[in-house]
Amino acid sequence: MNEDSRYEAVRSRDARFDGAFFFAVSTTGIYCRPSCPATTPRRRNVAFFPTSAAAQGSGFRACRRCRPDAVPGSAEWNARADLVGRAMRLISEGVVDREGVSGLAARLGYSARQVQRQLNAELGAGPVALARAQRAHTARVLLQTTGLQAAEIAFAAGFASVRQFNDTIKEIYALTPSELRAARPGKGTRFGPVAPPTTPGVLPLRLAFRGPYAARQLFDHLQRRAITGVEEVSGEPGARTYRRTLRLPHGTGIAEVDEAAGDGWLDCRLRLTELRDLTTASQRVRRLFDLDADPYAVAERLRVDSVLARLVDGCPGLRSPGAPAPDELAVRAVLGQQVSVAAGRTLGGALVAAHGEPLPEPAGALTHLFPRIEDLAQATLTELGMPGSRRATLRTLSSALADGTVDLDAGADRDEAERALLGLRGIGPWTAGYIRMRALGDPDVLLTGDVAVLAGVRRAGAPTAGLKERATSWRPWRSYAMHHFWNAPATEPASPRPTTTESTGP
Repeated sequence: MNEDSRYEAVRSRDARFDGAFFFAVSTTGIYCRPSCPATTPRRRNVAFFPTSAAAQGSGFRACRRCRPDAVPGSAEWNARADLVGRAMRLISEGVVDREGVSGLAARLGYSARQVQRQLNAELGAGPVALARAQRAHTARVLLQTTGLQAAEIAFAAGFASVRQFNDTIKEIYALTPSELRAARPGKGTRFGPVAPPTTPGVLPLRLAFRGPYAARQLFDHLQRRAITGVEEVSGEPGARTYRRTLRLPHGTGIAEVDEAAGDGWLDCRLRLTELRDLTTASQRVRRLFDLDADPYAVAERLRVDSVLARLVDGCPGLRSPGAPAPDELAVRAVLGQQVSVAAGRTLGGALVAAHGEPLPEPAGALTHLFPRIEDLAQATLTELGMPGSRRATLRTLSSALADGTVDLDAGADRDEAERALLGLRGIGPWTAGYIRMRALGDPDVLLTGDVAVLAGVRRAGAPTAGLKERATSWRPWRSYAMHHFWNAPATEPASPRPTTTESTGP
């Protein structure tokens, strides 16, 4: 987009671009999301910024009406595999708050000066400013959804001091913390968080997304794979709630997400042992539910294929689920090799029962955290009843994840991670690709040999020959094409002839 097309998006209040860019008005000193309902400013008074941090760094404060800090993240950061994309994923995970700029640079394999220069050049803000904007958003959520004292909120949001917290809130929102708390939006408000919780210790959030959202398919996906003790899905289709345990940097947590979508958001509730984990926990839930996707860009690209066009139109807003814990997803991918989804789920439950870490207090059906990688690397795993070769693969993978031979964190180099996975005995192309798709959140993975994908292609009435060549036109959204084929309606009987034995389904 150029500045003229961005201004047209602002004039039309186009919510498709919320999070893709921000605009600021020189006459008011305020920055907004493109869909802000306020009167459209004159073109000569408008400036555009790629991030909210860049707008804040230029002296603009957040609009109180449209809450530009509560927009979905840009899908660009998931699609990009370069330094900037990797850095943005790590910053959203809270790495700068925990490890500083030097820690961020070390994870990326660059010097702190190079990271600073690259982010400033492309985004108009360095890692400290980007992390500061994220801290301010976390603080606003805590101010408006909890009764915590300001000092508690300051440190929970990642600020080094109460004074820094007060100054940042005043600068970004033009309100003191107490005034910002008093300006809490109501439950029915289009922008902003929900009303204060009625259950002590539970943080309610609205997890924003853009465009249509195929919640039924995503909840179906999670329900079929829910591992006893770690996950559960309750309720009837259309009104289900997904719950799971989380292992976080400072403690543990439980996340609950409702299937019924609001006007551009999913309702979520977090119960955390350490409030400092709020940013990390919310970002991990966002990745699991693929809430930063751009369904408009995906649909536009996939519609170039006549077969996919029918599937896209039949299931708008289909997401590519991620993972709240990359190491856990990698282990589950190995458990699911050469077995059905139900059998993989059973193996996962047995693994959790034998090696999972019990919660101090069970929360309904949630009783454990998923096992630590370090523990699995030393375990015999005989209780799983798997062949010795697959148990060896699981231990080899766990050891590689534990010692850093395979890196699956949010800022990992995806190509390097896939090469490292393929270098492990027992890990084939399907498993490495599936881990790349879900654990690393890569939107452009093609699983050409997947039996379920090929069956979906046939159900959609397309030939399976030449799939790889045809898929070139789907880039960079091939992962979404995989999910459309997995969810293809059974309009025609699928051929029973498999072309691979490594996987029997997603």
